[in-house]
Amino acid sequence: MRKVYLDSAATTQMRDEVIDRMTTVMKDFYGNPSSIHSYGRSSKALIENARKAIASILNVTAAEIIFTSGGTEADNLALNSAVRDLGVKRIITSKIEHHAVLYTVNQLKECYEIEVEYVNLDTTGNVDLLHLEEVLSNSEAKTLVSLMHVNNEIGNLLDVQKAGTLCKEHKALFHCDAVQSIGHYKMDLKETPIDFTAVSAHKFHGPKGVGFAFIRKNSGLKPLIFGGEQERGHRAGTESVHNIVGLEEAFKLAYANLEEETAYISSLKTYFIEQLEENIPGVKFNGNCKDFTKSTYTLVNVCLPIPPEKALMLLFQLDLKGIACSKGSACQSGSDKGSHVLSAFLSEEDMNKPSLRFSFSRFNTKEELDYVVAVLKEFMES
Repeated sequence: MRKVYLDSAATTQMRDEVIDRMTTVMKDFYGNPSSIHSYGRSSKALIENARKAIASILNVTAAEIIFTSGGTEADNLALNSAVRDLGVKRIITSKIEHHAVLYTVNQLKECYEIEVEYVNLDTTGNVDLLHLEEVLSNSEAKTLVSLMHVNNEIGNLLDVQKAGTLCKEHKALFHCDAVQSIGHYKMDLKETPIDFTAVSAHKFHGPKGVGFAFIRKNSGLKPLIFGGEQERGHRAGTESVHNIVGLEEAFKLAYANLEEETAYISSLKTYFIEQLEENIPGVKFNGNCKDFTKSTYTLVNVCLPIPPEKALMLLFQLDLKGIACSKGSACQSGSDKGSHVLSAFLSEEDMNKPSLRFSFSRFNTKEELDYVVAVLKEFMES
């Protein structure tokens, strides 16, 4: 059976170079990085070299990169400490954030009785920055704004420079989940007005279970996990050396090949949209999918004109044909609930139709996309 993987927004296939480097580290660098003997020092050197390499690409200091288990932990670190340690009394966010942010904010509201406000969205799911400015002006309470750079379900891009500047003008902290963007877009974090961000290696062909938080120097952020003094006191626990090195390798390769791969993946997205429009009458695209200045080049969220009773079988049929995609983010696709992202701005009529997220990588081809369109067309006509 033919197999086509179009779910790279959920996780990506690892690069061979990453696997090879991780394998070498697991075999040869097994010392505990906290140990003072040569084995430990060798492992520690790998971690610090990785930290410096990542920091250099993002134009920040090595001390501002804190390795974590992934994006969720990095989000939790920033949000929890901002409220617990930095005196944040109000969080402004949107209803289409990743659950790593939304659920954490809800928990903080319950535990610390902070104020939570949601910025408005337009009819295609864009954050209303004029409303953000209005909400920022409404209170003198110490505020943190949490808005993601690229939405993981619909791919909408936030103007982080403008959002961050608004936060700075109103003396608010700015947390930006960049799990779907770093590794796919150039970012100069020294010049971008972001205080905290979250990154995950498995979104750019690295290993699962590792990522990092960018924490602006002198922010005063304190640990989420206590114990040892690893990660310069910011994150206790013995570091996963092979995963950190895998993250470094994937990160360097992502940026070394960024221009070429951006052009290639963009061409796949354009082709897929054209083929869907040509072969499936009534197809719609959620968010800003067709505008590459406002949407990531890595995914398409498609609303298909299928009745609800038939829609229940769609993902199952695609899977039987070897096609992997998602009805929402993989983190919540096991739930029976509809997409919290789409329900925030779609009409009731369109919410009753199936929406699928197809996300691309360097490993995909136009021939694979032709196959997917043919399968969808056959299903629609059956």
